[in-house]
Amino acid sequence: MEQAIGVIDSGVGGLTVAYELMRQLPKEKLIYLGDTARCPYGPRSEEEVKKFTWELVDFLLEKNIKMLVVACNTATAFTLQELQEKLDIPVIGVIQPGARAAIKFTRNNNIGVIGTEGTIRSEAYTKALESIHSSIKVNALACPLFVPMVEQGILTGKKAQEVVESSLSPLMEGEMDTLILGCTHYPLLKQTIQNVMGEQVTVISSSEETARETSTILDVHNIIKTGDVIPVHEFYTTGELEIFIEIAKSIFKDPYLQMVTIKKAQLGQTQKT
Repeated sequence: MEQAIGVIDSGVGGLTVAYELMRQLPKEKLIYLGDTARCPYGPRSEEEVKKFTWELVDFLLEKNIKMLVVACNTATAFTLQELQEKLDIPVIGVIQPGARAAIKFTRNNNIGVIGTEGTIRSEAYTKALESIHSSIKVNALACPLFVPMVEQGILTGKKAQEVVESSLSPLMEGEMDTLILGCTHYPLLKQTIQNVMGEQVTVISSSEETARETSTILDVHNIIKTGDVIPVHEFYTTGELEIFIEIAKSIFKDPYLQMVTIKKAQLGQTQKT
C-alpha cells in the first residue's frame, strides 16, 4: 500500500497547509483529517486538546501514514513534543517553521503573533522566536472570532473586514514590521488581514514554511516518493461535509480539486459532542 503523509487540524485551516504540500510535493499522497465537529480547539483545555489530537492521530495511524504534519497551532503547542516522543514516524508542527520565517523577514526585530486563545496562552511562538533570536520583541494577541468565522466560510466582505479590524486594533499602535498568522485558519483571511495592517507589515503564513520543512524531513529520512504516479488524496472531516467541500473548493481550485476525495469521518465520540 502506498504510504501517505498524514495531516491533522481542528477544522478547515489545515487545508492551507495541505495545499502547499500538494503544490510543493506533487508526488506525495496526503490523508487529511479536520475535526470540524469540535472546532475550535483554541478555547479548550490542554487536556482536552491532547485527547482530541490523539484521536485524530489514531485515525491516521490506522491508514499506515509515513509522516505526520500537525497543522493546528493549538495542537502543536500542546502535543507536538509528546507525539514526537511516542510515535516512530517523523512528526512536524507549524510553530517552528513560522517562527523561522518571521525572523528571516523582520527588519526591526519587532514581531506580532496572532492565534487562538490556546496558542497564545501557551506562549509557544514567543518561546520559539526567543530561542532563535533572544533580542526579538514579541507582541502576541488572541483573535478568538477568526476561526468560527472561517469555519462558516466568511472569508471576505464587510463582516470579515469589520471583525478583523476590531480584533487587530490592539496591534495597530506598535512598531512591528512582521505578523505571524499563528493559526492555520488565518491564511484564509490573509488578504483582509494584510489590508488592515497595511503594506509596511509582512504577513507570514506558516503553511508554506511547513511544506518546505516537510520536504526536507522526507529527504533526510529517505522516504520521499519517487515515480510518476499522480496520487489521489483522501480528505476527511468530522463535521458538516457540505461546508467543508465549499471551503476546500475555495482553496484548491482545479486541477488540485480533481485529485481529492472528501468523506465524513467517524471518530469515537466526535459525533456526540
